[in-house]
Amino acid sequence: MKPNESTAMSTTCNSNIIPLSKRGFNLRILTFHQPNIKLYESWKTAHFMLDIKFIRENLALMREVAKNKRIELDFENLLAIDDKRRELLAQSETIRASQKKLGKDDIAKAKELKEQYQKLEAELKIIQAEFETQMALVPNIYSDDTPVGKSECDNQEISKWGEPRKFDFSPLDHIALGKKLDIIDTERGTEVSGFRGYYLKNEGAMLQFALMWHSLKKLQAKGFNLMFTPTILREFSLFGSGHLPQGRDNIYQIANAPDICTTSEEKEPKYMAGTSESALLAYYAGQTLEENKLPIKLAGYSQCYRSEIGSYGKDTKGLYRVHEFSKVEQIVICKADKDAAENIFQELHRNSCELLEELGLPYRTLRICTADMGAGKYKMYDVETWMPSRNAYGETHSDSNLTDWQARRLNIKYKNQKGEKLFAYTLNNTMVASPRILIAILENHQQADGNVAVPDVLQPYLGFKVIKPKN
Repeated sequence: MKPNESTAMSTTCNSNIIPLSKRGFNLRILTFHQPNIKLYESWKTAHFMLDIKFIRENLALMREVAKNKRIELDFENLLAIDDKRRELLAQSETIRASQKKLGKDDIAKAKELKEQYQKLEAELKIIQAEFETQMALVPNIYSDDTPVGKSECDNQEISKWGEPRKFDFSPLDHIALGKKLDIIDTERGTEVSGFRGYYLKNEGAMLQFALMWHSLKKLQAKGFNLMFTPTILREFSLFGSGHLPQGRDNIYQIANAPDICTTSEEKEPKYMAGTSESALLAYYAGQTLEENKLPIKLAGYSQCYRSEIGSYGKDTKGLYRVHEFSKVEQIVICKADKDAAENIFQELHRNSCELLEELGLPYRTLRICTADMGAGKYKMYDVETWMPSRNAYGETHSDSNLTDWQARRLNIKYKNQKGEKLFAYTLNNTMVASPRILIAILENHQQADGNVAVPDVLQPYLGFKVIKPKN
């Protein structure tokens, strides 16, 4: 799942600038409201980034990765902050060691060392916060077969299935079909919900439920565990999946949450999930898993909410780009093995393609380039489905391998047979998202008599084979 539609990564969260000009760099402290739980303490430092040692040893590579992913990050500043951080840590440890050597009568010296230590700790707290902030923006490296590009135009088509239908009558778009069949109402949706609002009615509502249920049953048969996930999320879960801080503008925050809650923990900011990916991964946050229990395969169903701020003026009519939708997401947590992860990546891709073939929908697969893939992605495919009214393929699935990038942020580890604790790899792909997929179903399966044929695979869930005009 793409964290946000706009892939030019820039820091959008609120920040306080603390200039330390005499040190030669600026500190920008990003405010993350910290959950009052032990789990947060286990991952809030040193676990949500590529290892700083790796960055130091591969500085030229990391500059190239950031450049090709269109991420602005000053690595020299990062390393300077880390140098200062390590210097302060060493000084702090030296003072602590000196304190332990003092006798009972060294009262003046003890007071002096205590003041020095407190001063160092205050400075270290600021430096550590900035170090964590900068490290949180460090992108994952990308695979050797990922094309280097400057925009989505550089994505590469690697396969196709099916042929776009040639109609012997004048086809309608999904908006006109929805009105004629009395299954979609965007006019009343806009009146009630605002811009991009909609209602699914009658057979349209049934069709959406059938799609979700068939997708869940299909994944369950393939060994996935089913989960109905929370849609109201704490900040750490979105940070862990990588949807914060860069994707903040695309996420709905519940404005009155602090006002209606009583405990300090409840007063944390709450957000509406844009995908079940965040909740599914956070379920395992702070855990050390056994290697023989991997891979863990999850199929999550949820309502999803996105502000689409980066999509102003795009697809303003119909169901292609909406603020809320239903989705079944595939998530896998596996061992840190690139070959095994590649096999799972392809498996998740096949699952989505099988569904589209069952629905009789032509599609193509794109290998996503560096500029369009997002900070955490190691490798990414998009699957686009043919939509006649657009006379083009439209994105319906997003398949991603993030290696250990998310696991580091959430501190998800596993213990291998040698007893070593390693960060796991995580992967995800859409199974189905609706109502966008309804566009393809309605437009591709419309008939000359005005009916829409229901794909065979969904008929057992519905009890009808066609959707007919009402009047």
